Amino acid sequence: MADAATILHADLDAFYASVEQLLDPSLRGIPMAVGGGVVLAASYEAKAFGVRGGMPGRQARQLCPNLRFVSGHFKEYVRLGDEVMTILESYTPAVERISIDEAFLDVAGSVHLFGAPAEIAADIRRRVREEVGLPISVGVARTKHLAKIASQVAKPDGLVVVEPDREDEFLHPLPVELMWGVGPVTKQRLAERGIRTIGDLAETPGESLERLLGRAVGSKLGALAINEDPRSVERHRRAASVSAQSALGRQPVSDDLIQRTIRHLADRVATRLRAKHRAGRTVTVRVRFEDLKAVTRSVTLPAAVSVTPIIAEVAESLVRTALADHPHQRIITLLSVGVSHLEYEEALQLELPLHLDGEERRPGTEKGSERWALDKAIDEVREKFGRASVGYASVVLAKDRAVPDEFRELAEH
Repeated sequence: MADAATILHADLDAFYASVEQLLDPSLRGIPMAVGGGVVLAASYEAKAFGVRGGMPGRQARQLCPNLRFVSGHFKEYVRLGDEVMTILESYTPAVERISIDEAFLDVAGSVHLFGAPAEIAADIRRRVREEVGLPISVGVARTKHLAKIASQVAKPDGLVVVEPDREDEFLHPLPVELMWGVGPVTKQRLAERGIRTIGDLAETPGESLERLLGRAVGSKLGALAINEDPRSVERHRRAASVSAQSALGRQPVSDDLIQRTIRHLADRVATRLRAKHRAGRTVTVRVRFEDLKAVTRSVTLPAAVSVTPIIAEVAESLVRTALADHPHQRIITLLSVGVSHLEYEEALQLELPLHLDGEERRPGTEKGSERWALDKAIDEVREKFGRASVGYASVVLAKDRAVPDEFRELAEH
């Protein structure tokens, strides 16, 4: 691990809302949000009233009566996000993009060309503002974890540099929720033990954290609290899996809910697999219950799949197995579907003989290949006319899709 602070975390500020304000200058300086039935993203002016992403639109309007909603321009989000990444890559090839609007950079090999890391960060901020028109915050530090926290502290539209000799001074007074992996539930568990700052966490014995949070999470957070983070910036990260999830609130278990949600998730996963010319052998589902306990079930198939109905049928069977194993759990709050052990799939490999047991779930059989061909046709129509133009009836006709699929895809990427 390098001794110098050469890792940058660049994060566009309120990205979706900022893009809308860029496209329509009349939205600048006013509380606005992307969405309608649910807040997909909020401007800083709206956040000042307590409006947050994921909040129901009615609640947001109660908090901010003058809130203005706009629909999202998803193609613009992709275009402008890519433009920013092009700027980052002009400083170093060591760029690890972790979402549509944020990335890590390692500029250790670039200082002789562009100056000190802080100077590079300042120049990035200037160019993104001048060339793209968007605000971006940058954190500079010795580790990825600290650089990401520094960029959060820098928001909105700022720059924070953490020198190696003042890491603890910077890190320890900060609230624990700024750390990777500390969500509302973990934050509450830590608060119950009097752990509210990263410094509190750093002073807590590892054994206590592991008993409180579990061995993996406790060990990870304990290391990050003392800024032990050996990860390097990875230029190319090949996806090991493709997944999608749906937060359900608190829903009673029902056949309709399971079938509708799983088919929607399978459609999202399979579409992304085919777009990347990938198929996977292992299907995994995750079910989270009312008490926040989560269970996973998975199965490895004899052939790699990217066919929507096959993934949906396998995933639905796995979910029902998980529910049967926990009969006392009658409320679920989240479902997810993932496909892993990916293989390259330019074209479908047919099986011989073509008539096999369970052939509808084997993509290389006659019936399986028919399903694959149908999915490819759907992909082509969607590419030309938009995702909502065609699809499976159980997915297209679902009434509970408050968050557009385009936004879900951007968030998951």
